[in-house]
Parts: sequence; C-alpha cells; structure tokens
Amino acid sequence: MKARTLKKDKVNIITMGCSKNLVDSEVLLSQLRGNGIDARHESNAGDTNIVIINTCGFIDNAKQESINTILEYARAKEQGLVDKVYVTGCLSQRYKDDLEVEIPQVDAFFGTRDLPALLKKFKADYKHELVGERLLTHASHYAYMKISEGCDRPCSFCAIPLMRGGHVSRPIEELVKEAEHKAANGTRELLLIAQDSTYYGLDLYKKRRLADLLRALSDVEGIDWIRLHYAYPTGFPLDVLDVMAERENICKYLDIPLQHGSSAVLKAMRRGTTREKQEALIGEIRERVPGIAIRTTLIVGHPGEGEREFEEMMDFVQRMRFERLGVFTYSHEENTHAHSLPDEVPAEVKQERANRLMEVQEQISFELNQEKIGKTFKVLIDKKEGGYFVGRTAYDSVEVDNEVLIDASSQYCRIGDFVQARITDATEFDLYGEVVGPGTE
Repeated sequence: MKARTLKKDKVNIITMGCSKNLVDSEVLLSQLRGNGIDARHESNAGDTNIVIINTCGFIDNAKQESINTILEYARAKEQGLVDKVYVTGCLSQRYKDDLEVEIPQVDAFFGTRDLPALLKKFKADYKHELVGERLLTHASHYAYMKISEGCDRPCSFCAIPLMRGGHVSRPIEELVKEAEHKAANGTRELLLIAQDSTYYGLDLYKKRRLADLLRALSDVEGIDWIRLHYAYPTGFPLDVLDVMAERENICKYLDIPLQHGSSAVLKAMRRGTTREKQEALIGEIRERVPGIAIRTTLIVGHPGEGEREFEEMMDFVQRMRFERLGVFTYSHEENTHAHSLPDEVPAEVKQERANRLMEVQEQISFELNQEKIGKTFKVLIDKKEGGYFVGRTAYDSVEVDNEVLIDASSQYCRIGDFVQARITDATEFDLYGEVVGPGTE
C-alpha cells in the first residue's frame, strides 16, 4: 500500500503600509526560508495555504485597508482556500484584543516585536546568523535599511510609540555587515529608514552617532548611493551635514518631516520647535550642503489649526520652496495626546486645505523641474513601465519623488544600472531624459 504524503505548507506574506513594514516582511521571509519553509512575498500563484498579513495601523485609511485584507483572507479560510491566517504588525500590536474578538477566524495575532513567537507557529527558530542577510522583495539594486526601531518622541498626533515601542538603535557593526552583504548581492543604493533617524545612537552610545554611521556605511565597497529618511528636525545633529558634504556616495537628499508651518500648531503638536527654528534649520542645511534636495511632509487639520494657521503654513511652503513635499490630512487617533483635543476641522475642509497646499507645491515643483532641462544627471534605472525605462536621480527616493522617463523605443537601459541622462522636458513630478553615456562609477 502506497504511503500517503502530507502536503507541504506554502506561506504567503502580505505587506501593508510603509517601507519599515516591508523590511520586517523581508526579515520574516529570510527567517522562514532559513528554516526550510517555502515562503513567498505577495505571491499570486494561488498555491499557498498559509497567509501572514503584516498590517499597518498608522491612520484611518491604512487601518481600514489592513482590516479589509484580514477579512478577505478570513473569508478565504472559511471557504477552504487557505488553511491558516496569521496577523502581525502595527494594527495587530495596537488592537490585538479587539481583533481577536471581531475576527475569530484568524489563527493568531502578533505584535511588532513578536517575530520569535510567530516563527514558533512554524516550529522554526530565530536564526541570529541571518541578521543582515534579508531577502529583498523588490529589485535588488536598492534596499531599505532600518537603522533603529520605535520612537521616544511625544508628538501629539502619532500612535507609532504605541505600536512600535521606545527607540532602539541597531549597532553600527551590525548595519555595516548588512550593507556589505547587500553590496555583495548587487545592491547599489541604501535607503536608511527609522521612526526617527536623527535619534540614532543615543540609547546604545549615549550620544547621537548618525554621522558616524553614515561614514561607516559610506566606506562599504560597492554602495554608490546612501539616502537618509525620516530625520526629526528638533535636535538635528548638524555633523550629519558635514558628512553629506564630504562623501560623494551620500546623496544630497534629506527627508525631514516638519509637519506644520505655524508655531502655534507646532506647539499643539508637541514638536518641540517653532516655525522660526525650522526656517533657520532649513537655511543652515542648504548653506552647508549646496544643492541638497529637501523632502518634507505636512499635516493639515490638526486640532488648533484655523484658517489663519493654515495660511501661515501656505506662506511657509511658498517661502521655503521645498524640492519635495507630501501632505496628510489629520487623523484623530485614540490614545494619542491630540485625541483629547476637539477634532474641529471637518473632513472636507481638511481635504480642501490639502489640495490648496499641493497646488502651491505643484507650481514650485514645476518651476524647479524646468530648471533641470538641458542638464545631465546620474540616473539609477529602477524598472521598465509603459514604454519607458524609469529611473531616479540622486535627488529622488523610491516611489515618492520625481522619476526620469527614458523612451524605451529608442534607447535601451539595464535595470539596476546607472546612466548619464540629459533632461529634455519636465512636468510637475516627472522628468524626461535621453541617455548620453554610462553612469560614472
């Protein structure tokens, strides 16, 4: 009689939310595979029987998207299309008790720092030797690198400390090892991310050591670009600017979320700064790193923002002329300090203000992009899409900033390579270019 063979589990990891969540999914993927488990990321093959959903719980829209995804796979389990559903990440960390009651079809919920417990469900162990050897879920020529976890800031509107806990830096040696591994596997660009990158080192070394980390990563052979994200403005370590100015492979780019342009609202937000201090910091950054591209994000509709405060922010944006800008509408999050304040700005007014702010930014971006026509830039080719090879300059990050479009019908580029491209035309958020030579090494 022929022995019956058990069907081998196949795991599908679904990622919601930001790049920090994507890194967590990549770590989970490498740990599962390192334990001999067949795991994929967002597979459409239809042959996986276990689903792990890595959720986002940041603002209302993100929470709803995560809940909809959990419900979709809960129904799939009821229909016998999958055997098990596990949920992890920020939403699960924040609302675990409620979710267990509301969606009992889920086999288990895990928080943001429960990876070993999740692995135990697969009879797998956390393999410390895999630290730094993360499996990328996208093209290998760029990689996000999470330099710390959690946040100690008291911002009124933010629930991240509730979901991610306090700030914990990763040692410089560990990050350098990860960078070396990435470079050996073809990564050309590192995108440094954290909840608060400028706090880096305070817990481990009793002082801010972001500049030291940048120098150490800059020395790694094969890394052409290093890009800094999520730099908190209050207490910004100015020695970081010296490293940016002196090291060619550190992009002249800074993502520094300022959140508002009114001192009154910044105080209500508990940001520890004023409009005047922010303007002085932006001035110093531009003076010490000439040509730098500054990306920021702003929030409209926070409690205390009247029309006057919003007009102050409009004026702030017009005068600062940020190279890159994102706008969010305020989300009234329970258990945050701002939740105790009245959410007085109607949703339609928040959206109308966001639209007005982005109209101002579109004009600024258009004018700045027009100045690039005729100039040549080093461009990293990310993908081919819609008849174009799509790349980025050193002044643009993945998915959120300008892209350089090169006509694929007349020119060929290899994904992951650098080229020299001359800009021939520009819109508010796209540049059009032609290849005029190989990327300089």
